[in-house]
Amino acid sequence: MRIEYPGAIYHVSCRMLGDWRSAKTYLFRDDKDRERLLNRLADRSEQYNIRVYFWVLMANHFHLVCETPQANLSAFMQSMLTAYTVYYNLRHGRHGHVFDGRYKAKLVEGDEYLLQLSRYVHLNPVCVGTRKNRSVEDRLAYLRSYQWSSFPGYTKKPKASDFVDHGPVLAQMGGRISERPKRYRKFVETGLAEDDEEFREILSASPRSIGGDDFRAWVDALHLERLRGCLRPEDISFRHTTEPLSPNVVLAVLANIFDAEESAFRERRRNSALRAVAARYLMRYAALSQREVADLLHAGSGSAISKQLKGYAKAFNEDRSLKRKCKQVDAKLESKQAEYTAASKKRKSE
Repeated sequence: MRIEYPGAIYHVSCRMLGDWRSAKTYLFRDDKDRERLLNRLADRSEQYNIRVYFWVLMANHFHLVCETPQANLSAFMQSMLTAYTVYYNLRHGRHGHVFDGRYKAKLVEGDEYLLQLSRYVHLNPVCVGTRKNRSVEDRLAYLRSYQWSSFPGYTKKPKASDFVDHGPVLAQMGGRISERPKRYRKFVETGLAEDDEEFREILSASPRSIGGDDFRAWVDALHLERLRGCLRPEDISFRHTTEPLSPNVVLAVLANIFDAEESAFRERRRNSALRAVAARYLMRYAALSQREVADLLHAGSGSAISKQLKGYAKAFNEDRSLKRKCKQVDAKLESKQAEYTAASKKRKSE
């Protein structure tokens, strides 16, 4: 049972199916594969309103730490992993499952645990396999040259990921903002010479969560009782929680800004991006799946919506008028969602 609630933070790990020692079962056989997964991660995190904090790609697995303001981890991960599986099988002439069972996702308490976890994830490239037995100097050089993680973005080096939210982790470094990347790099690299046994014990203490005793007990209680709501006050200030808007509200805002009837967003029209625009905003602000959007817009199937979203991305980059209107839609829907979320919280507290 996957525990989901608004503002939940997860440490997600996915592993390739098969013998990790065989190059044929590498999850990423070359940089093209790595870039494809990162592109899907960037696309889906935007579509599903996911806050990505950090990530690392290894030969046969990857780590991802993210927050779900709309309690939609399952929908987000299913969409991203399915897209990569289809690509991987077509490119490498294979079929069937790519990932080894269901992805693992542990809830993270936040604050100090999120910071410690960031060091653990970013050190992954030099703490596995034979490399973990090499000298500190060798591992440090390899870590600084490793480009397939969010670590370079935290240290202000090239290859920073635009879709990563660096703020919450860097904020814990304190001091002047301009000095925080340097402090964070020192914090991570110090872990090469210091074996944090205490945090490793925390990582292995529960199959469902990473945090203190009270947090683990709370998560275990949710798991045992199969609860799906958040009954515990949030413990960190940077966490986001949002309530999905009604699809009718989303379509009404689109109709107003695009000066069109709501029915126009359900019609297939040549050289029109309206249905693609509607799909994008229904997923982001109404928290609908591709299948649900397809049903609402009479688009046939979830794969048809996927094509619509690709068309939206292309049109958005090429059409200045569309880009301007979409910015207006984002501002309006974010305002409405903030109002709706505040009202919902007030009702629950009364």
